[in-house]
Amino acid sequence: MKPMKALAASAAITALLAGCASDVEPRFKPKELQSISASTQVEERWSESVGKGLGNATYPIEPALDGNTLFAADERGLVEALNTSNGDTRWEIELDNPVSSGLTAREGVLYLATRNGQVVAIDQSNGKVKWRTRVSSEVLAAPQPTTNLLIVQAVDGSVTALDRVSGDRQWTYRANMPALSLRSVGTPTAIDQVTFAGFANGHLAILDNRSGQQLSERTIAVSTGRNEVDRLVDVAGQPALTPDGRLFVTSYNGRTVALNAQNGETLWYKEMSSYHTPVLVGETLYVVDEASRLTAFDAGSGGELWTMDDLYGRSLTAPAYADGRIVVGDNEGYVHFIDADSGRLVGRTRIDKSGISVRPVTDGKRVYALANDGSLEALDIRP
Repeated sequence: MKPMKALAASAAITALLAGCASDVEPRFKPKELQSISASTQVEERWSESVGKGLGNATYPIEPALDGNTLFAADERGLVEALNTSNGDTRWEIELDNPVSSGLTAREGVLYLATRNGQVVAIDQSNGKVKWRTRVSSEVLAAPQPTTNLLIVQAVDGSVTALDRVSGDRQWTYRANMPALSLRSVGTPTAIDQVTFAGFANGHLAILDNRSGQQLSERTIAVSTGRNEVDRLVDVAGQPALTPDGRLFVTSYNGRTVALNAQNGETLWYKEMSSYHTPVLVGETLYVVDEASRLTAFDAGSGGELWTMDDLYGRSLTAPAYADGRIVVGDNEGYVHFIDADSGRLVGRTRIDKSGISVRPVTDGKRVYALANDGSLEALDIRP
């Protein structure tokens, strides 16, 4: 079963949209890696193998961290809980259906979804399944919990709220989807009152979590161009929400936008195409664009602080942050460490040549990187 509603038919379009390896000339010719003056030392603390990895379709099965346990899964349905100190397996289970989504761990429960649209809640302490609920189609985005709900966005443009305790369906919202879209699905940002959900039509919807009714909608990317591929737009990353009510949203073939989350007012925007989730550190917003340039913006004004293009065309993951460094993986399996203040490359290590397509997970200090073949490494960075 293919992992999205409408995949492009030709190999060329598939390579363009999915970033899959093929004989097609890449849209952004990757730069060769250059030697660097590595001021950051990267040490492998432990390594493990997570089943068969992400599969040929490189499902976005990003691991999840909760306390001293790291949760990881493979595309065939293996789910593991690992001790973060030494990589020892606390428990593992085999689900009946292949896993397709990123993982979310919160308050003693692990949430994930499968290719047949089944959402699964697992007890973090012992690996026992607490409940299963079917939604309308396959799920790629990691389910997002609020205090009482679990918000699930599926590839058909639906957003479903489930009761976190029972899995019972509370409401479903459906967006109008274009015939052709990226091989990705936006991950919603959910708080108790509302859910912010981006879609392949370039819109961001704000949904009332009591009823699922749309409260408002903002256009983040406008479809233009002479053919279907040129007209592709998508809000494919997860919006970043600040405690003071600012929302930062990226879009493919569109803009990076800062909004007032309460009234939808645009605070600033930049013309920048990105299908990645941004990361906000203090008052600096870091965005990886579609060509794998990393840019740091002043979150208040939108002013550009620096842009790093040393990794241009290398199909970078979404960025993560650890101890003063921005961390990204690339399609050759390297993990790169970039000084968050200057944008200078300060370290790198290689996990596996199968490549890295899911964002590294960090606790602010240690980095956990999962390669496409299932190779998982815990990395300590010094100084």
